[in-house]
Amino acid sequence: MGLPGGFEWIVILFAILLLFGGRKIPELMKGLGKGIREFNTAKESIKEELEAGIKDEKKAS
Repeated sequence: MGLPGGFEWIVILFAILLLFGGRKIPELMKGLGKGIREFNTAKESIKEELEAGIKDEKKAS
């Protein structure tokens, strides 16, 4: 099963528009963007902590 093609995307977007309505879509996208931003912030924080731990481990050796 591959990724949806052009026509499938149109059908998906139309279904989303019917389900949520035109007024709710900006709120939905805003929430999605906020969630992605928080995920990336947490990912960077964990990456920095791991790198700091590796540096501390190398200094202790």
